[in-house]
Amino acid sequence: MKQTRGNKKSGKRGLPLILKIVITFIITIAFLALAIVGVIFILEKGPSESAKVLFVKSCDETSAMKWIPHMFLKDEEVEKILSSTDMAVVGEGVVSDSGKINVSESPSEEIEIIDVIGSSYKGKLMIVHDPSRVFLGTLDSFGEFQGEVVADIAARYEGVIGGVNGGDFLDMGSYSYTALPIGCIISNGEVAYEDAGYDATYHISGFTKDNKFFMGNITLNEAIETYGVRDAVYTKHETGPFLVMNGEALINEVPDSATYGGGKNPRTAVGQRADGAVLLLVVDGRQADSLGATFKDLAYIMLEYGAVNASAMDGGTSTQMVYQGQVLNHPYSPTGPRKCPTAWLVK
Repeated sequence: MKQTRGNKKSGKRGLPLILKIVITFIITIAFLALAIVGVIFILEKGPSESAKVLFVKSCDETSAMKWIPHMFLKDEEVEKILSSTDMAVVGEGVVSDSGKINVSESPSEEIEIIDVIGSSYKGKLMIVHDPSRVFLGTLDSFGEFQGEVVADIAARYEGVIGGVNGGDFLDMGSYSYTALPIGCIISNGEVAYEDAGYDATYHISGFTKDNKFFMGNITLNEAIETYGVRDAVYTKHETGPFLVMNGEALINEVPDSATYGGGKNPRTAVGQRADGAVLLLVVDGRQADSLGATFKDLAYIMLEYGAVNASAMDGGTSTQMVYQGQVLNHPYSPTGPRKCPTAWLVK
């Protein structure tokens, strides 16, 4: 009997303990939420204009956090910040100068992987000395369904050893139709996709048939017939601007130090040195040891490694580099790299 009563007392004492744990958990979550809101308030309404601009742009470039800047800022102020940029907009008809690239007739087959480290980011740079080995990998078809990660796109092609993600694609809030590109795609000298016609102007980056990296705001007819583009993707200026053209960073001189070329986020870029070597860059972001890079950061990284021409690709959770079957960077996503419709591959 005593043992039975003792068990009943233990059961009665257990209920308050569970309640205490639940209450403690709820209070902890509440304090964390208040702390996060407090940090957002300080960033948006605090004394640092630079911190505010960087925070607003970083949030806007995500799929899930675009609403956060509007918590304490008026819509008009958010729009003013988002419209500011120090990345120069290239005009219609402007193209990079392929004459500054001299591809060797017998380039080295070497591929280098370099760690890239800055004050706010970590990343990987793949240097492919033979530009003829770099081409655009695509899906069998495009549409409003899931695409594939870079590793799976690479597996579609025989002899591919690595690559990075490619151009922009449709992303509609919580519904990410990641197998539907935006703008256009040129693959193996043919138009594989277009959404505005052959005479519309597209912001494209890619390679010509003589293996030179090419950038321009031109029509598809011009790309194919005039410039001999063999592989290219489209990126919006806001998400994938041209970074370096003809050896110069495309950065406007602006008096406001709080104006940035995008926020600090995961980034991908492609470029080429004067000797023809291709530079494939990924920078991790939204992590404790790597906040990310701005477009301005990307431009200077590419210049540091000798880029004559360079362009940003799609970034964020899309940013991924694969080499010999392994993902070399750390994509910001609990479910792994994001699925995409295109990738720059190395055979």
